[in-house]
Amino acid sequence: MGEAPLKAVVSFITGRRSKWLVVIVGVVVAGLFGPLGGKQDLTTDPTAFLPASAQSTQVVRLQRQLPSGQTTPAIVIYASKTELSPASRAKIAADVEQFRTVAYHGVVVPPQFSATGKAAIVVVPISSALPSAEFNGAVEHLRTVATSDLEPGVESGVGGPAGYIVDLVNAFGGINGALLLATIVVVALVLIVTYRSPFLWLVPLVVIGIADQAASAIVYLLARYGGLVVNGESAGILRVLVFGAGTDYALLLIARYREELRENDDRHVAMRRALLGAGPAITASAATVTISLLVLGLVSTLNNDRSLGFVGAIGIATALVFSLLFLPAVLLLFGRRLFWPFVPKLGEADPTLTGYWSRVGTRIAGAPRLIIMGCVVVLVLLASGLLSLHTGLTQSQQFRNQVPSSRVQMLTAANFPAGAAAPTDVLAAAPFAEQVLAVVDASPGVSSASVTDRTDELVQITAYLKESPDSAASYQVIRDLRARLSEVPGANALVGGAVATDLDTNDSAGHDTKVVIPTVLAVVLVILVLLLRALVGPVLLVLTVVASYFASMGAAAWAFTHVLGFPATDSSFPLLAFLFLVAFGVDYNIFLVGRARQQVRSDGTRQGTLTALALTGGVITSAGVVLAATFSVLAILPLLFLTEIGIVVAFGVLLDTLLVRSVLVPAVMLDAGSRFWWPSHLDRPGEPEGHRSR
Repeated sequence: MGEAPLKAVVSFITGRRSKWLVVIVGVVVAGLFGPLGGKQDLTTDPTAFLPASAQSTQVVRLQRQLPSGQTTPAIVIYASKTELSPASRAKIAADVEQFRTVAYHGVVVPPQFSATGKAAIVVVPISSALPSAEFNGAVEHLRTVATSDLEPGVESGVGGPAGYIVDLVNAFGGINGALLLATIVVVALVLIVTYRSPFLWLVPLVVIGIADQAASAIVYLLARYGGLVVNGESAGILRVLVFGAGTDYALLLIARYREELRENDDRHVAMRRALLGAGPAITASAATVTISLLVLGLVSTLNNDRSLGFVGAIGIATALVFSLLFLPAVLLLFGRRLFWPFVPKLGEADPTLTGYWSRVGTRIAGAPRLIIMGCVVVLVLLASGLLSLHTGLTQSQQFRNQVPSSRVQMLTAANFPAGAAAPTDVLAAAPFAEQVLAVVDASPGVSSASVTDRTDELVQITAYLKESPDSAASYQVIRDLRARLSEVPGANALVGGAVATDLDTNDSAGHDTKVVIPTVLAVVLVILVLLLRALVGPVLLVLTVVASYFASMGAAAWAFTHVLGFPATDSSFPLLAFLFLVAFGVDYNIFLVGRARQQVRSDGTRQGTLTALALTGGVITSAGVVLAATFSVLAILPLLFLTEIGIVVAFGVLLDTLLVRSVLVPAVMLDAGSRFWWPSHLDRPGEPEGHRSR
């Protein structure tokens, strides 16, 4: 947007009469989006987030053409420490008859007993076409029947794909309200402490709450009518992003507004100057995060990452619009008295210029190069924790607390051959059934294989692997099997199933990491170059946020392994952590360096940097605390992956806020001097000595 249109928009938002129109529009939007914001169109279909073109995804699609593809299997297990008694076997037989009441066409696969006789498995197909409530009710009926009247020492449970879906639904049931409440409480507490005002904190909180409802409504409409796939993970992160980023933008705008109120008697003029001064930096930082998320949505092959990218971009964009359009108009309605008891007075000195961050800047200026070396040592030590990072979180490890489906998988693995808990499905052209079956059966790593379903066009072969489903050896079996089957001309054989899905997911996550990370870094660098009109400074800033990312990942990996005892991280964890940490790290650098650029024009690099740190240090720290606190709220969600993301982003934001942005970046700017702004006009080696930093 050009300078003239920008000033026209700002004048309209801050106009004495037009501000009322802005407020009215905001209220209307709140009324329209409010009812929709509470709705959710979340998918619990685990196949919806598989890699888009992987073999395992194609297998799932083709299976829907088979008779068995109309069902989702529930696996019921009965396990004992000793051989199942005749009474237990009689109960299993009786249970099977009751299972028929919810099974697809009343068909239940007969019990299969383990070689030791200590366990039995019953497979109950449930119609996939059932409404969600009926599907959940069918699985709960199986669990009620299976767990009733068990003999002492016998354990039973219901898992499999059907059990996993129900466990996922139950885990997120009612969590939306709890997440909203926890987020509001955290943000409110930080705002109260920051503003020390009984009223001021309410205004940004209400505006951001409306933005949250608007973002949720937009996502709901796109999911319902636009084909956007949304699950509980992306819905939870959406709320955190809107509240975290929205509060950050509000803090920065209000801080600049307070500053301008000390220099302008008219609050409308003060807000206009605040928007023109802080608006470009806020917009640039929001654009950095939004574009980074869009890159994730457009470039990723893993559908889960694609969904999160688009949902997150909607959240950040919505938070920006409400923070820069609606919030200023609402603030103007109340005037200076909103800041009571610390009302900014015309002509009073800005206390931040002689406050804590001013003193920090003075100490940094005394030995910037030494401070850089100290920061680098700290970051390297933290990054060394990456040696303990272990990725590859399996489906059975997804939940923070053990759920019935995970327990069933463990009991199956303990009582049946290694691959029994995760059969491999091979789909091929029906005329090649015998050839394909022979290749599968003769493949090393396969213990047994048989034809389990077919039509005139397709045949399904179910194979059981010798290796544990969660092992690298099982992944290699899948790779070898695919290579062997590709040599059967005309068969068009595809290998899917749980192990193949995990393999394809890991491979896709690795591909996305290699593609998305350099693309995001390039986008961030371009935005910084355009904002600062320089080359040296942007490169140095990107290096600092990358260093902060590795340090945060190392610290998190050490904590996950040695303190919290987490089994692993999700395969997408490094990529998503990078995206959030780098995007928000650049966010805070833009706030600091953007303000420094304004000050450097009149004060020179040295004094301009110190003034910018003094003016923005407190508010950026508050913003970082808000963002860290909101991401930590993810810990109340039931999935381990979200807990890990919440921890690493919360720690990383605090590290960036308290060390990298507040100490390392100013030290780098002071050490580089005017060369930081090369080749812009601010790179003036011949400027007056009083304005030079070195």
